[in-house]
Amino acid sequence: MKAWIPHKSGIPLLGELPPSVTVEVADDAAQLPSDPSGVEFWLPTFIGQPSNAALLPRLHDLRVIQLPSAGADAWIRVLPPTVTLCDARSVHDSSTAEWVVGAILAQLRRFPALVRAQQRHEWAHREVAPTDELYGKRVLIVGAGSIGTAVAARLAPFGVTLTLAARTARPEENVHAVTELPRLLPEADIVILLVPLTEQTRGLIDARFLAAMPDGALLVNASRGPVADPEALYAELATGRIQAALDVTEPEPLPADDPLWGLPNVLITPHVGAMVHGLMARVYRLAGDQLRRHVAGEPLLNQVVNGY
Repeated sequence: MKAWIPHKSGIPLLGELPPSVTVEVADDAAQLPSDPSGVEFWLPTFIGQPSNAALLPRLHDLRVIQLPSAGADAWIRVLPPTVTLCDARSVHDSSTAEWVVGAILAQLRRFPALVRAQQRHEWAHREVAPTDELYGKRVLIVGAGSIGTAVAARLAPFGVTLTLAARTARPEENVHAVTELPRLLPEADIVILLVPLTEQTRGLIDARFLAAMPDGALLVNASRGPVADPEALYAELATGRIQAALDVTEPEPLPADDPLWGLPNVLITPHVGAMVHGLMARVYRLAGDQLRRHVAGEPLLNQVVNGY
């Protein structure tokens, strides 16, 4: 059987594979390494997933797609019924959790304003001090999967009060259901979004959701841009009543003339929360493990079911 991966440098990172596996580098949809027949396992790249998905009709023997991303929304609607889709759950936990903590601290301690002052060569002590602090904040994490758990673990030492919400309640883990958000939001100083993009979560952050957040609250989106209604998001942020840190937007890339760029209470990063130097090694270790499981007929990890 053949396995396609997007980077030559990833081959040694897969680890030892059964002799029956031939690994080929398919980094260009217009110039494939061989005939697609016989390709049972495919690790696509992060970038250009829609164009890569156009290859699916030619991959008649494909049985497994192992995504490098934690989100699977770009693939669900085009997935053939004979193919098992697996995401990279747990691979992005540490890096995304670090981004969330860093973004929260940056906004609360007003680092963006200080950077702008530095660019003007201004000593902005009177402009920004005193700043807010993370200690004592009430934090609501919407999305209690592996990344949400990782974020909670990193925030706990800061002396915050943590509340987690998920698609369904898990009382034994003290996790609330998202249906309780109308009650939970008014009590949250910081709201962190870590949900996958599904038909149920698209537009979850609407005008009513935002209006329920208390004055001065911070919204942190490290999930997917369409989870937030872009018009409702801008309308609320433009009032200055709340602030935001966004690693994802709708659309992406955010157009240069989008008014969201100009809001002083918004920190925007270009979907880099998981992009750290160690990411590719973790992705390929997972892919190698999945390849060995597939050949051995063992259950695959991280199978995507109903968008999750």
